[in-house]
Amino acid sequence: MPEAAILPLEVAGLGYAAGGVAILDDVSLRIAAGPPMLIIGPNGAGKSVLLRLLHGLLPPARGRIAWAGPEPQAAQAMVFQRPVLLRRSVRANMLYPLALRRLPRAEQLARAEEALALVGLSALADRPARLLSGGEQQRLALGRAAACRPQILFLDEPCASLDPAATRRVEEIIAAIAARGCKVVMTTHDLPQARRLAGELVILHRGRIVEAGPAAHVFAAPSTPEAAAYLRGDLLW
Repeated sequence: MPEAAILPLEVAGLGYAAGGVAILDDVSLRIAAGPPMLIIGPNGAGKSVLLRLLHGLLPPARGRIAWAGPEPQAAQAMVFQRPVLLRRSVRANMLYPLALRRLPRAEQLARAEEALALVGLSALADRPARLLSGGEQQRLALGRAAACRPQILFLDEPCASLDPAATRRVEEIIAAIAARGCKVVMTTHDLPQARRLAGELVILHRGRIVEAGPAAHVFAAPSTPEAAAYLRGDLLW
């Protein structure tokens, strides 16, 4: 039986605070199937917190997060800026989430090999995962998520600590995952990266969305002073 669609995701009036400080305030957003959505904004704008709320890692203080289908946790994945890897081989890391899903062993192996090829790690499949370079570890984390075939993939600044060559390779993998029909929702502080990857763009400032829409339109004609200032490279407070 085909997996039930969990998109679109409707977010309304979302708020979150920590230590009495508001992190997100009245965030409303619709995430539908389609090209990658990039969430950008100054440091402290609430980008990472928003992803964790959407993925279910944090409970909202107020507001609504409504998925279109049942069991959304089984149809989504998240990759963090610093990958969390098991003390096992690259292949074993690929297989682990597939085993948790109780897939037939043959399917687990086939998906793992497909994912290893996707991220260019087939030749390193038997190497301990924690001995990989930073870029290779991030590619492993992306492949592990892709092997689960999520409908939506949350990426929290996956290239923040990578050099230009590793960043370019990771961006190629992200584009390939999106081309397979997975909705990518990604945070970044890198405006050129957002221009390269985004089909949709969301700009956060002080925990509020100040701009959202097709990326080409937002870059060409931002409609708010805060969005225009950020895209010019001006410092926002």
